[in-house]
Amino acid sequence: MAVPKRKTTKSRAGKRRSHIRFNTKNVIEDKKSGEYRLSHHLDLKTGTYKGRQVLDPKE
Repeated sequence: MAVPKRKTTKSRAGKRRSHIRFNTKNVIEDKKSGEYRLSHHLDLKTGTYKGRQVLDPKE
């Protein structure tokens, strides 16, 4: 059975886990409606995407 020869230091373990973290979502405020939404996603309240009407607005 493989056993580590030395103890892994906190800094080395931290370097290995450097990519394990919570990602922040890119939430923006819509210019026209003032609602918050993810960027590059359509606004479900108004049904618009990039200034064009894509869906019928939700009521």
